[in-house]
Amino acid sequence: MKNYNKILLIPAIIAGVSCSTKGLEPQNLQPGEQVEITKQSVAKMFSDIPLEIAQLEEVHNAVSQSSGNGYDEEYTLTNLMNSPGSGVGQTKASSLEGEPLRDLITGYLMKKYGTKSGGGEVERYLNALGNSDFQIYWPYSEDWDGETFPIVTFDPGMGAETNYGYEISLTSSGVRVVDSVLVDEKIAMERPVWVINSNVDRNYKPVDFLPGGSRSGTKAGDTSKQLVIKDFTMLRNYDSWFGGASEFIIKAGTLANRSISYTQAELKDYYPEMTDMMLSVKRKDVGKTLPMDALLVSGIDENLEKMVFMITEDDGGEQTSWKCEATVKIKSKSTGIVLEFPYHENDDIVWRGNLAMSFFNEEYPVQGRFSDVKITFALE
Repeated sequence: MKNYNKILLIPAIIAGVSCSTKGLEPQNLQPGEQVEITKQSVAKMFSDIPLEIAQLEEVHNAVSQSSGNGYDEEYTLTNLMNSPGSGVGQTKASSLEGEPLRDLITGYLMKKYGTKSGGGEVERYLNALGNSDFQIYWPYSEDWDGETFPIVTFDPGMGAETNYGYEISLTSSGVRVVDSVLVDEKIAMERPVWVINSNVDRNYKPVDFLPGGSRSGTKAGDTSKQLVIKDFTMLRNYDSWFGGASEFIIKAGTLANRSISYTQAELKDYYPEMTDMMLSVKRKDVGKTLPMDALLVSGIDENLEKMVFMITEDDGGEQTSWKCEATVKIKSKSTGIVLEFPYHENDDIVWRGNLAMSFFNEEYPVQGRFSDVKITFALE
């Protein structure tokens, strides 16, 4: 296919980022030296590759798989390079129609840099792509018409809501045209946009939205209660649209071992039960009540007065922790057990604190408001 590029002049800096594409240029690397790639350079590379419908379908199928598995609409470069067509959470490689996008990238790099820097350096670029945390994020991908080519952009950071991107289109005669345009979320809702951003959720196993999908049964003869999250409502998006969905980490800490007698000696060595679950809420689902039926705490002890509850929206960074107490009443005296909840330093702390067990009702579900999140609980 003939390749024709038409690039419009735009300001050198838009949304606080430079138009330089440094990151996929030959670097004269020393043996063992790491290749540096950037979101911006990867976006430019995708705009230069001679994409066809087969590669658009590959990306669309992968992001659809990720979404169906409880993740965002994302296609990690790790999967793109090592398991083409597979979304996050897939257990086996997908079958593809046409040439894999990975092969187009390889051909592009070999043609552009192979004679200048040698195939070995190209191989290191390919490895850098496959080992990065970068991904193609395709918001509102379910609305794709199956033929429109994307605008390719990248997450500029700093909470920006607008950035430049590379608009790929075909003329009636099949000539490929690339225009440089401004893009925001409204445009992404109207036509396909690929955003090169960083993956933050692939190491988590998301909770299922399907009724009963996250539940585990109680043992025969066990009369203890279990606390269930029935539904979840996000009242605002927590990140810039370039960052994608909001990934909520829900943590709970309780005493749930009915076999101990709560002597001071036992409590000193007792490790409390902690629940840790991830919930990805897509931008289009803001304000919607999403059914969950997810088990939060099982085997709740009758002595428990307060449980510890924490919701964060994951934004990465170095790990830190929050120390807190769950409280039990032993012989009319309340005793606290220290818990430590890990989270990342860049996370948004949606809510954290103690929840009195008296808040929950065995007769009917109750709803709580936690900053810009609403959750319905049931004690069963």
